[in-house]
This record gives sequence, C-alpha cells and structure tokens, in this order.
Amino acid sequence: MKLLILGAGYSGKSIARICGPSFDEVFGTTRSAAKFAEVERAGAKPLVFDGTEISPELADAFAAATHLVQSISPDEDGDAFLKRFDDLKALAPNLQWIGYLSTIGVYGDRQGGWVDEDADLEPVSERSRERVIAEKEWLEAGEKIGVPVAILRLSGIYGPGRNQFLNLENGTARRLIKEGQVFNRIRVEDIGRFTQYLISLNYGGIYNVTDEEPAPAQDVVEYAARLMGVPVPPDVAFETAELSPMARSFYGESKRVSNAKATALGFEFLYPDYRESLTQMWNENAWRSF
Repeated sequence: MKLLILGAGYSGKSIARICGPSFDEVFGTTRSAAKFAEVERAGAKPLVFDGTEISPELADAFAAATHLVQSISPDEDGDAFLKRFDDLKALAPNLQWIGYLSTIGVYGDRQGGWVDEDADLEPVSERSRERVIAEKEWLEAGEKIGVPVAILRLSGIYGPGRNQFLNLENGTARRLIKEGQVFNRIRVEDIGRFTQYLISLNYGGIYNVTDEEPAPAQDVVEYAARLMGVPVPPDVAFETAELSPMARSFYGESKRVSNAKATALGFEFLYPDYRESLTQMWNENAWRSF
C-alpha cells in the first residue's frame, strides 16, 4: 500500500508519521523544496506541488497511491485540486480510500450549543463556506469512482511545536475573555491516529475529530502557565483586544462539538481533554517539537 498526502503541513506530517509503518511508501507534497527536510523527518518522501501542475514524479506517486489524504485548503470555488484534476480514476487508478481534512467551522456559530455530524451546516466565515463546497465535491468524486471518502472535521489543532507553552515562553499568550465563549481542540497526533483507524477499517463517512471537553481559551492558557510555574497572563476583554480579522472571526463562533460518532467506532482518543494533553507534553518535555 502507498499513501499520498496532498499538503504535508502540520496535520499532514502527523498523518505520515503515524500511518507510515502501515504503508510500503508514503509521499507528502509541499509548495517549496525548502520544506523537504521537515517532510522527510515525518517519514514521507517529499514532492513539490504548487496546486497547478503535476510533475512527473508526482504523477508517478498518484499512479501508485492506494490511499490519498487531501489537506490543501480550498478556494472560493471549492476544492482547487478537483477543479484542475477531476479525472481521479485516470490520475490515481489504484485508489482504495480517500481522506479529506475539513473543519468544525462548517457548523458555524451555535452560541455554545452542542452539534454532531447530523447538524445542519451553517458556516459563518468564507473559509468555512469553502470547506462545505469542498466536502461535497470530494464525496461526489469518491462516489463516482467507487472509493470510500472520509471527511474529518477537525477542531482547533495543537500539539508539539504549536501550543500555549510556546506562547507563554515567547510572550504572546493572552487570556482573552469573551462571555460564554467555548472551543473544542484536537491534539495533532490524534488526527493521525484516527486517520490510521479509518484506513484500517476502510471506512468513509463524516466524522468530528475533536476532544471531549470544549472549554474557554483562557482556561487553557491558565492551565499551561500553572504547569510551567510562570505568571498567568492578565485578563484581556475581547471587546478591547487588538486582533487580526481572522482571529476575530474565530471568536465569532462558539459551539460544543461531539466526537461520539468516532468513539462509537471503537476509537479511543489518546488526548481527550486539554489538561491530560498539556500535562503529558509538559511532563515528558514534548512541547517544543517532534
């Protein structure tokens, strides 16, 4: 079996790292050869893909691939890859399974209410609306060629090299306070583990890949600070905080997302809440990088 990951970024590299032992070969694309060393450290053979042209080397990887993970962001028209290369059967004749990394942003703002995979999609941000289109396109593409497609709706991704310990260390951590605001999170290794689990079952479908304890962002900052033994940053009111448009839009959504469908398959999240996860990272000095 051979795995091809389109967009071997933070999540893609975790998938390569965890799924790699189950495959004869893993390929991972990146937009620049400058990232080749990072992809190689994750156990994948790096290939350049700028989203527009498929090199002979990448064409060979597609031809050999039995499993495909798409992690490249869509654009305003949906999935840019499928728009350019819609004949998957010709491009990847040996495909047996497809995974598409999406976002819980497709549910929009639920004012703190719970949602599961059966909830109506009510995206607020443009990037989430693009994901809704792309999800539909990949499900249709898989149906067309008779290959199961798994849609993984990811919550806020963190882990080694991307966490509140680093933010506290470099002075960028803030305790933004917005009344009633809660978020779900997901440890990046659990993204890789759940992808591997679906591949082992050859399952398609739509799944929330998220922890089990939605919580205010400021609670996570405080917990990390206390583990580090450093001062807890002061409270900052959301209304007066200086935020980028993307960060402000992120705080425009509040919801609690259920992972019950994933656990009903028999999958166990290794990091079901932020406290257990941060404690492990700190105690094992695993927070700086892989």
